[in-house]
Amino acid sequence: MHEPLQRTIDDLVLRFDTIPDDRKRTLERVAIFIAERIAEGGLIELTFICTHNSRRSHMAQLWAAAAATQSGIPGVKTYSGGTEATAFDRRAVQAMRRVGFVVDNPGGPNPHYRARYSDDAPTIECFSKRYDDSVNPHGDFIAVMTCSQADEACPVVHGAVLRVLVGYEDPKISDGTPEETAIYDARCRQIGTEMLYLFSHVHA
Repeated sequence: MHEPLQRTIDDLVLRFDTIPDDRKRTLERVAIFIAERIAEGGLIELTFICTHNSRRSHMAQLWAAAAATQSGIPGVKTYSGGTEATAFDRRAVQAMRRVGFVVDNPGGPNPHYRARYSDDAPTIECFSKRYDDSVNPHGDFIAVMTCSQADEACPVVHGAVLRVLVGYEDPKISDGTPEETAIYDARCRQIGTEMLYLFSHVHA
């Protein structure tokens, strides 16, 4: 794990008690399902879905990948998508950088960012796309809905073996305000805390 990110992780794992009990139960449900899949030798693929695939779903995808590594859970692959495609928002990218992820921007209207959390882990390509894009799994995956709007827009996620809502308030509400950086950082750290909690409860 990159050292700045490890310092963030060490701080966030001390904040598990800030997660509400109902959210803990939802996260634990996913953890149990992942453990069962591991025991069966099945694929562990998670697709995080929000409306525009621009903020929360990307944050969750990257944090889940790092959290799986932190907890020593092998074979986990994470993806993200939206009900429509826009671009990975620069404010969300900056928030991920501030907690210790390395995110390179190749440019373009919908850049294919290259994100890393460890020199020993594969680079994760992040760009905005629909959840059913060809680069995402189309069957046997866990669908994690990160916003209620996407949850309502997609009552059925075809191919998902488990579908669960873990909704987060959209940091977009702070765009252009003095609170912008603080709100994005808070959302990033909330998602990180909950993904670390989830994978810490995968008892394979």
